Amino acid sequence: MREYHFDEDEPYVVIEKSEGSTGSFLLGLALGAGMALLFAPRSGQETRRELNRRAHRVKDAAHGMAEDLTYSVKDRFHEARQQVEERIDSARHAVEVKRQQVTQAVHAGRAAAAQAREDLERRIAETKASYDAGANVARARPRGDAARSSRAGRTTE
Repeated sequence: MREYHFDEDEPYVVIEKSEGSTGSFLLGLALGAGMALLFAPRSGQETRRELNRRAHRVKDAAHGMAEDLTYSVKDRFHEARQQVEERIDSARHAVEVKRQQVTQAVHAGRAAAAQAREDLERRIAETKASYDAGANVARARPRGDAARSSRAGRTTE
């Protein structure tokens, strides 16, 4: 406790603030119940009967509260489980959609690659054909024609 210094001649009141606790409440409850039993206007047998009835009421009330709590916990568990299952189903669906999109993209990529290969092979074949045609024309010319055309371009001094 704290020490307080007051003037002896004047009246004073000390108020200390402290938080109550559950232990203090239960102690007061037990003391009050004991005092009530001691000063009860009934006989011992009547008091025991009344205590027995009240104990049964408290027991029934506690049993009802326990059942309510059990049902409440079960309901919350089932709700949480349902939400988890829904989220899992949603995630599975999203994964399946993404898998299908990837599969379609792979197929489209393969088709585009095949088309590009066909185009490239066609262009190579066209280029080879043009090269061969030019080479054949060059081979088909007589050698004399090639020499004349080169001399024709020269001037004599």
